Amino acid sequence: MNTRSSGISLVVAVGLTGIAGLAFPEIAFASENDPSVTITVQVYNYSQASPAILSKAEREADRILSKAGLQLVWLKCPVGQSAAGSQGLCQKTPEATDLRLRILAAPVKNKVPDTVFGFAVNPVLASVYYDYAVRRAKSDDAEFEAPILLGCVIAHELGHLLLGTNRHSSTGIMQGRWGSNQFRQLMTGFLIFTTAEAQLMRAEARARMRLEAASGKDQRAITGDHQAETKLIPQSD
Repeated sequence: MNTRSSGISLVVAVGLTGIAGLAFPEIAFASENDPSVTITVQVYNYSQASPAILSKAEREADRILSKAGLQLVWLKCPVGQSAAGSQGLCQKTPEATDLRLRILAAPVKNKVPDTVFGFAVNPVLASVYYDYAVRRAKSDDAEFEAPILLGCVIAHELGHLLLGTNRHSSTGIMQGRWGSNQFRQLMTGFLIFTTAEAQLMRAEARARMRLEAASGKDQRAITGDHQAETKLIPQSD
């Protein structure tokens, strides 16, 4: 869709390939909110979104994903010159449960229609367009909607990272196109993941947690073997 009256599109990218889908939600709240199913989201803000707006958007995305039974840890990561030489959790080697979220101003040279609010590159990178969310909110004479809309787009794109590149649905937040009906639902808090999607995302998160745990054990085993081998090397006279 290329017109605002038709709604917005959310795109998944695999390498350089874009995949767009279709578009209304089955209201299904996940009863399983397992604190052990945890995903870390590293947030890189390349836009003019203020910390207050970004925090509101993160809270909305967190609310939606928590209804699906997922716990999120949000890390605000430095960008640009402030990132040079910085140390911390954002600079560590990425783990299986780490996702990266970029808040972009708008597509380069506006080559993407303003009905496309974000995209995802599996398995770890999601991007959303802040300027487009603000523009859509202003068109409704309701700029206060921008953080909520941005949070819903963030939840959608993170959903793609856990559900797969081609996962759009006919109901809920994973619809590929959002029109006036979907905007009403997101503003009232009813645009969420379906029960089936919630189950799949928890399963994927648990699989990534197992992979991360196994990787940690392998690394500890390698370190232990290296220390043992070092002890066996005879010292020269």
